[in-house]
Amino acid sequence: MPRYITVTSLLNKTKKRDHWFLDDYTINPYSGCAFNCLYCYIRGSKYGINLAEKLSVKENALAILRRQLAARARKQQQGVVVLSSVTDAYLPLEEKEMLTRGILELLLEYRFPVHIITKSPLVLRDLDLLQRINENALLPPDMAEYRHKAFITFSFSTIDPVTCKQFEPGAPDPAERLLAMKACATAGMMTGVSLMPLLPFITDVPEQLARMYAAFHEHGARYVFPASITLWGDTAADSKQLILQAIQQYYPQLLDSYQRLFANSAGVPAAYHAALQEAAAREAARYGLPARIPFE
Repeated sequence: MPRYITVTSLLNKTKKRDHWFLDDYTINPYSGCAFNCLYCYIRGSKYGINLAEKLSVKENALAILRRQLAARARKQQQGVVVLSSVTDAYLPLEEKEMLTRGILELLLEYRFPVHIITKSPLVLRDLDLLQRINENALLPPDMAEYRHKAFITFSFSTIDPVTCKQFEPGAPDPAERLLAMKACATAGMMTGVSLMPLLPFITDVPEQLARMYAAFHEHGARYVFPASITLWGDTAADSKQLILQAIQQYYPQLLDSYQRLFANSAGVPAAYHAALQEAAAREAARYGLPARIPFE
């Protein structure tokens, strides 16, 4: 059972808009995450503490958010709200709690554009609200070239169900995500893929990239954000140790390569990163899938 907590703030203003996610604000309706991805970037940081605890529902979120959105709207400070930045807005408990849906209703009321980042097909439940936000929200003046005002990005590290269970043990099956993305595209939504993180020597190899980009194109993606993995921390609950344990269990032949790759940094070396981006760019060009959300 989740815990119910109260908060003093829900709408977080970002310091700088990210070129991938277009975030002016972020909202996290829940704390913790049932998807339990081993590579989660908040593991090994102060924000990862709740992943080892029970899930939390921010029970006063809607009342707090209404006040915050109203204050911003009075000043005409509508901007893109990302749901979510440190958890998933469509965790299984959302089906009962409907907190994310309540947030979308408020964003619609105060005309804030939204960017959903999720691994869950549950987002399809809220297509009615997302379509209305897409029609009625107000973009910031410096985003006037964008035609869409609601964006739905599905997160993948693989489309292989076996690899998914190894590294994303609680997440929905990749095939379900692909079908959900296709439904979003069919409904006229701007939808695409956060291909983060790619797993070195497993899902970032050319044949896997080719397979994934083909599947994304087939299922209606308009963009793909590719990036490698970042591993943090030295304790048993941190992403670096969890990933190395999984590599030792499932891919023991790659353990030495992983240890060398991350010996001196949390990220992959610059040369490795450049080669990955070049390989991803080739597949992106093949299918016309840019690494940014298109204007149209």
